[in-house]
Amino acid sequence: MKQNLNLNWLRTFDAAARHLSFTAASHELGLTQTAVSQHIKALETKLGQNLFIRRARSLQLTDIGQAYLVSVRDALEHIAFSTSGLFGPELDKTITVRASAAMIIWLSPQLSKFQKQHPNIGIKLVTSLWQNELEKHPVDVEILLAAQNQSEPRMIKLSDEQIVPVCGMQTSTTVQRPADLMKLDAIHVLGFDDHWARYLSANGLPTDKISQRIVVDTSVAACELAASENGCAIMFERFAQQAIAAGRTVKIVGDPVANGQSHYVVQRNSASTEKRASTAFCEWLATCF
Repeated sequence: MKQNLNLNWLRTFDAAARHLSFTAASHELGLTQTAVSQHIKALETKLGQNLFIRRARSLQLTDIGQAYLVSVRDALEHIAFSTSGLFGPELDKTITVRASAAMIIWLSPQLSKFQKQHPNIGIKLVTSLWQNELEKHPVDVEILLAAQNQSEPRMIKLSDEQIVPVCGMQTSTTVQRPADLMKLDAIHVLGFDDHWARYLSANGLPTDKISQRIVVDTSVAACELAASENGCAIMFERFAQQAIAAGRTVKIVGDPVANGQSHYVVQRNSASTEKRASTAFCEWLATCF
C-alpha cells in the first residue's frame, strides 16, 4: 500500500496537471519551478509510476496519471469543502465584536451592508453577558453602555439612549396615561440604571411602590415576557422599535424619556493585526446610529 502521501505533492500534481506546465504551476502555488519538479518526482517515486510524459517544450499526462488525477481532485475538493463547512471560508481578517444580546439583534438587519462593503473581513459576535477576561481570543471591538458622565477618552459615543414602556398587545389597552403603569407587574432588566425608577420619576410619579415581579438580565428576555402578557418592561426605545419591526406582539405605551446613558464603541486591541479591520467596522457602526 502507498501510505503517507505528502499532501503538498498532491496539490502540486493537481496544479501541474491543470496547467500542463511546471512553470505555470509554480506561479500558482508560489513555489520555484525546481520545487514543483521535485514534488512531482517524489510523488512518482513513491507511487512507482510516471505521471507525466516530459518533452522539451510540453508536458503530457500518462494514462495512469490521467486516471489518478480524478481521485486526487475529488479528494482535494472534499477536504476544501469540509474545511470551509466546519471552519468557515478563508478570510483576510476576522474581528471579534462584543455587545449585548439586544444590540447584536438590533444590528443584525444592517450587518449585511458591512459584509458587502468588506467581503474579506469576518465578524465573530459574542455577548457581553458573561465576560471572560481570560478568553483565548481577545475582543477587538466592544459596544458598551455607560453613563454619559463616566465615559473615557477612548470611548467613542454612538448615541444617547431613551427608554420607553413596552407591553403585550392585550395589556397595552389598559394603559392610557403614565400612572396606569404602576398597576402593572414590573419586568425589571438588570443593568447600570433602574429604568423603572427613572421613567416614573420623569413623569412625576412615586418610585417606592414598584412591584418587582420578574427580573431578567437581557432586554431580549424582557421583551419576550412582555409579549406574553407577563407585565410591562421599561427598555431602550431602539430595542423596542426593533422588536416591533421584527413582528413581536408588543406595543410602546408611553413617550420616551432620556435615561442619562449612551452606547459607546471601544477598540480594545489597538496594536493587533486586526486594527485596520476593526477600524473599518467602527466607522461603519457609527453610520448605523
